[in-house]
Amino acid sequence: MDKKTGVYICTGCGIGESLEVEALSKVAAKECKIPVCKSHPFLCGPEGATVIKNDLEGEGVNTVIIAACSPRVNYDVFDFGPSTIVERVNIREQVVWCHPPNDEDTQMMAEDSLRMGITRAQQVELPEPFIGENLTKAILVVGGGLAGMVAALEAAKAGYKSVLVEKEPVLGGWMNRLYRQAPQQPPYTDPEEVDVAGRIKEIEVHPDITVYTGAEIKEIAGAPGMFDVTVSHGGGTVTERTGSVILATGAVPYDATKLEHLGFGRCANVITGPMLEELAAQGKIVRPADGKEVQSIAFIQCAGSRDENHLPYCSSVCCVESLKQAVYLKEQNPEAAVYIFYKDMRTPGQYELLYKRVQRDGGVFVRGEVTGICEDDEKNLIIQAEDVLTGAKIETESVDLVVLATGMVPTTAFGETLAVQAESEDCKEKEPEPSGEIILKSNLLNLAYRQGPEMPTLKYGFPDSHFICFPYETRRTGIYAAGSVRAPMDMLSTVEDAAGAALKAIQCVELTAQGSAVHPRVWDFSYPEFFMQRCTQCKRCTVECPFGAINEDEKFNPLPNPTRCRRCGVCMGACPERIISFKNYSVPMVGNMIKSIEVPEEDEEKPRIIVFACENDAYPALDMAGINRLSYNSWVRVIPVRCLGSMNLVWIADTLSKGVDGILLLGCRHGDDYQCHFIKGSELAEYRLSKVAETLNRLALESDRVRMEQVGIMDYDRIPAILDGFAERLEELGPNPYKGF
Repeated sequence: MDKKTGVYICTGCGIGESLEVEALSKVAAKECKIPVCKSHPFLCGPEGATVIKNDLEGEGVNTVIIAACSPRVNYDVFDFGPSTIVERVNIREQVVWCHPPNDEDTQMMAEDSLRMGITRAQQVELPEPFIGENLTKAILVVGGGLAGMVAALEAAKAGYKSVLVEKEPVLGGWMNRLYRQAPQQPPYTDPEEVDVAGRIKEIEVHPDITVYTGAEIKEIAGAPGMFDVTVSHGGGTVTERTGSVILATGAVPYDATKLEHLGFGRCANVITGPMLEELAAQGKIVRPADGKEVQSIAFIQCAGSRDENHLPYCSSVCCVESLKQAVYLKEQNPEAAVYIFYKDMRTPGQYELLYKRVQRDGGVFVRGEVTGICEDDEKNLIIQAEDVLTGAKIETESVDLVVLATGMVPTTAFGETLAVQAESEDCKEKEPEPSGEIILKSNLLNLAYRQGPEMPTLKYGFPDSHFICFPYETRRTGIYAAGSVRAPMDMLSTVEDAAGAALKAIQCVELTAQGSAVHPRVWDFSYPEFFMQRCTQCKRCTVECPFGAINEDEKFNPLPNPTRCRRCGVCMGACPERIISFKNYSVPMVGNMIKSIEVPEEDEEKPRIIVFACENDAYPALDMAGINRLSYNSWVRVIPVRCLGSMNLVWIADTLSKGVDGILLLGCRHGDDYQCHFIKGSELAEYRLSKVAETLNRLALESDRVRMEQVGIMDYDRIPAILDGFAERLEELGPNPYKGF
């Protein structure tokens, strides 16, 4: 594309009063040789936008550089269609709103920002969206329980064909084992008939839903828009092509045999909640040991849940299920004694009314930690506990039956674990890299992915998702988790969750059909391109991609799957040969932006700091600091990056060789409750940086010149302290020895 560039400088929002706009125009017109350069007092208003549109139509401008507000605002105003390159230079939030007006350093910051923006625009090419072959918009739902049924129905109602695969002979899943379900409608005090037959019937008659029962997924190959699914069914196999996948395989109760101190397996009349459902369904609740009608019952909450030795998390529904079952017994025998031992009674929303009913019916609630259960000669049970409130030791009179409220374990949390690690000599470290994913072989999806056949999970076995911003998402693009396989949840939450996952699956197939990325870079039409002639087969890109977007061909070369890609650029940062790039984001592009910065001589005593800021949290936090008029050091120059994981180490070399005094990486938090929008990017950047420190020290460059900080968008109030503190440390270290070379 032959570019004709126009630079447009807004003077509104305090910009014109704080900066010498003529000097900015001179940078664009004379220094950077931009043919069209204009300023306007209200660039985002109708008149300002018209100025730009007139130049697009009349002057042939096709590359627009807007020096004004943050690219996070007014993006609709400055959208001039797919054939126009638009580059935003943030001189409002990150320059004039957080630095003194009419100050030399503020002016220099604005001019450097403009230089970097012009350099970037000159390097950008218009993305050409990747459109796969034989795309489909059908949706595969794995699991025919409540979540799976709702997801398939909601997708079908929206006009998308659904394929529902259930391993059991009938649909319904866990609901088939319930005697009655927790109340979901007024007065919210009475257990209700299980609402499963109606849903099954609706699925069976829907023309856009194909159902396979008694079936399992043998393999899923391909990528979003073109998943090729092989289903084992009826002694043979069938194949389906789908565009996205919803994993709705649910959860199972925690293994009660591991709770030895609670007597399961040792005492005949200690049972679990699901076992009580079966007893109630038989018409009368009786003791398993002797068939005697139950006159007294004790429910033990958090049986294995909220326990670091078993399930560290709350399983969400146990309290409500026990209250529901207490009503069963009270309906059978109003005089029966009901005891509920609990850590915290959790009955959110309308379930509180069920809790109050059990209280009114005479239920005895004991906030205590059960320490042991034993039985007498007649198989009656005696419970020892410690009262949490008083510290007193408690021992009950004998009860007929004890029910353990065991927690939920996701179906993804079973099987042998496989640590996927890099295989080249460069990647063989004494300690495993953070990119080594733990894939659980649970035989649910059987993905034909180089990174493993099943979903990466969090430490508790749930397929991970960015629970803050992107529920339903997993580390495999186009595959969405719903229901209790994603997180412990009750039936109402499951219905809502399944509908949400269906919408995400629909969004995926629609975006894929247009060649767009899915979250969080929706409407990004770029994708990574590989210059294979220089590939050394080090496998870093295949291993470090958080989303399994890169397989390998028969010669062990990387084999990208563009519709799996989320455009984070982690592969670009990983590649030591720098053969991976995007049309609108590349290693040379950022390197040239660094080189465009003016670095004053040592005697001018104006150090420079490059901040590589993740666009998802760090960059917005910098904006928020400006919006709140928080001041920080004016030595800073900000370069936004898609993810810190996309940062190639050559940028550090470029920056230091330029004479820049310090480099600060600002990225998302990471960990098991990660906030990193690309899951592993921030963690990978920190790991790579640890390797750089040794090299810098060998070159007599202090490793303190390069630092990483983790910030969230709401940490904007920490930004001044972080930047000013780093600047103070650089003053102690003195100028970069490479300054002036």
